[in-house]
Amino acid sequence: MITLLAAWLVHDIEEACTLPATSKVISARLGTPRVQVSPAQSTLAIALMGLLVTGACTRGIHTSGDSRFFRLVLAGLEAHVLTHVVASVILTRYTAGLITAPLVMLPGARTARAAVRREGTPLTLGDTVRGTALMFSAALTCHLIARVALPSPPA
Repeated sequence: MITLLAAWLVHDIEEACTLPATSKVISARLGTPRVQVSPAQSTLAIALMGLLVTGACTRGIHTSGDSRFFRLVLAGLEAHVLTHVVASVILTRYTAGLITAPLVMLPGARTARAAVRREGTPLTLGDTVRGTALMFSAALTCHLIARVALPSPPA
């Protein structure tokens, strides 16, 4: 569980540093500035997500991985790795988080998955589906809060 939290932290440092630049590329491709994220918005959104991930990992530690919340966050973070690869394939370039997603986040998630399996409650496909939906919704919510709290200056 600590491994998952550490992997997430390393991965999201990369994301915090590179998301504003990636959002500019996406904005240019879509022809709208609405998807651009400022450095402050990126940092706040990632910090908010960090609260969720830290809470889930804490529950995972206290329940030896049997917490439903932890299991869904774990499954969602593991599936999240694919979004980085797909985004880079679609944009045919580096996108935020691409380096640490497969090299740090995936091994961290796989280590946590193995620990849960050893405890006798392996993750299921349903965990992955629900976890992916949870983490996608949480990411959107964190970014929405960041946009409302820290509006971008007019262009």
